[in-house]
Order: sequence, then structure tokens, then C-alpha cells
Amino acid sequence: MTADKRVLIIIPAWNEADSIADVISEVRGELPAYDVLVVNDGSTDATERVALACGARVVSLPYNLGVGGAMRLGYRYADENDYDVAIQLDADGQHDPRYVPKLIDGLNDAHLVLGARFAGEGDYRVRGPRWWAMTLLSRVMSRMAKTKLDDTTSGFRACDREIIRLFAQWYPVEYLGDTVETLVRVIRLGHPVGQVPVAMRPRAGGVPSNSPVKAAVYLGRALITLLLAVNRR
Repeated sequence: MTADKRVLIIIPAWNEADSIADVISEVRGELPAYDVLVVNDGSTDATERVALACGARVVSLPYNLGVGGAMRLGYRYADENDYDVAIQLDADGQHDPRYVPKLIDGLNDAHLVLGARFAGEGDYRVRGPRWWAMTLLSRVMSRMAKTKLDDTTSGFRACDREIIRLFAQWYPVEYLGDTVETLVRVIRLGHPVGQVPVAMRPRAGGVPSNSPVKAAVYLGRALITLLLAVNRR
């Protein structure tokens, strides 16, 4: 579907100088026809300089807003520059760009396509409270979307022009808002959602956004986020 479509790969990055060069190089090698935008989320390391040196387009926030704030800027860039498809891909090397064409193919039947880590591809595993939260979220949102969704907190996503326009105008910056709340909003507006099985890889560098210490808090936050998202007008 991309023969006549403009595709933008959006990479939110916060202090990812150790991995961003390899990620950009791999994306450009696998997907040479697509544009690459790095959203530098107030990094205090050399993320911006390295991304520019690698030939990516870079927009920078003056301070760290989190993934939601970075992606809102990325979608606004995609909307203002008339891209037809936007792909969200992490800067830590965990998302394999070879799955991007499959995500884009999924847009033939949906407006938003998730890269599902728990749909039978690869051996990525999560345990404890995070897994309980992810399982509950997936069950609730599968019922809402009337289709099976195995990984509703995935940050590996593809969306079409209609969702780009929506996210450029509205995109939450709160914790889990960039995954849970955006998905609830898309479903409630009647947009079809799909998924594609993907395999995850180990981080190539940087610092994980969630440590094991925070895992016990994840369940409560996820439930509160879901409750607020479902009840928000």
C-alpha cells in the first residue's frame, strides 16, 4: 500500500546516544524509501548530535516530556508535512524494522496497527504485576475493539493519515497515556484496530524506562489509566 504513500518513521529518544546511530542505520538500510524523524526528548547526552550526524531529521524538545510528549510532536510533524503513514519505533534497538512492512500492510484493514509481542512471534516474556496488568488491559480492550489484541501497551505501531491527524491534535503525555489512553480513544471513535505479531530484541543501550522496582506499581497505574480513559468524554 506504500507505492503512492509517504511514510514517516518516528523515533522518540531520551538519552539514547549509545544506540541511536545503530537504530537509524538499520532503519535506513531496511527501509530506504521512508523518512526518519528522531524526536529528541530533552536529552542531556549526545542523542541529538549523533542523530543529526547519521542523517536523520531531528526535532528537539527543550526538556524531557516522556514518550507521550515526544510522540505528540512527532505526529504534529507528520501531519504538517502531509505524511500518509506514521510508524512509531523505539530508539533502544528493541523494535526490529523488518516488521514495519507487515505493520503497514495491516493498515489495509485497520487505521491503527499494533506490533504484538505476545502473539506467537519470538520469546519475549513479562512476569509478575506487569504481566497481570497487560493481560487485563488486553482482555478489556479486545472486547471494546471486537477483535483480539494481545499487546495493548506496545509502543511499536503504525497508523494512517486519519489517526495521524487525530494524534497531532490530541495525544496524552501522562504515564501509559501514549499506549492505553490513545488506544481507548481510537476504539471509541470507531476506528478499526489490528495487530501484527512481532519479536522483540534486547536493548542496544540506554536506560530502561521501567526498573523491576517499579513493577509492583505498574498494575495500579495501568488500572487507573484504563478507568480514566474509558470514562473520559
